[in-house]
Amino acid sequence: MEAIALEGADVRYDAAAFASRAEALFDALHREIPWEQHRLKIFGRDVDSPRLSCWIGDEGTAYRYSGTRFEPHAWTPALTSIRDELATRFDLGFNSVLANLYRDGRDSMGWHSDDEPELGKTPVIASLSFGAVRRFRFRSRERKRVVLAIDLAPGSLLVMGGATQRLYHHDLPKTAHAGARINLTFRTIR
Repeated sequence: MEAIALEGADVRYDAAAFASRAEALFDALHREIPWEQHRLKIFGRDVDSPRLSCWIGDEGTAYRYSGTRFEPHAWTPALTSIRDELATRFDLGFNSVLANLYRDGRDSMGWHSDDEPELGKTPVIASLSFGAVRRFRFRSRERKRVVLAIDLAPGSLLVMGGATQRLYHHDLPKTAHAGARINLTFRTIR
């Protein structure tokens, strides 16, 4: 994994981590995961999430974000295989994953940090991408300006740890032309 220069943060990227199986994993994940359109509370209003999602994890790993509590679905065969491979190949152990399906370039994720209390003070987030290439951006929480953009390749692994969530927001902006993309953000609920 290659370290990415981002002041005060711990960000690493491997463009080819799962590349040899990216298409097969996309198909399996698309088929196995029970995708849902979540309702989120944003600025006091309930709105449909601009993507499809599913919270998956071990028993007791409920997760709360955007004013909603999510109970975990059971691990699917493909997700179990990926989780096990993260542990053995990359020494990254997790008990849950948020799966997101971006149907096309209109689906997106706004600026945020994965800083919910149940993730701990310095969470490690392993983000895997399958399907269309999409741009992932970081901005300083203090200065509110974009400081890094990465085009996430199919089968790529981006790991964010240390003070990354405390110092930076990240997003996946809308784009004019993009096919379907599945993103898995593995995490540990404490």
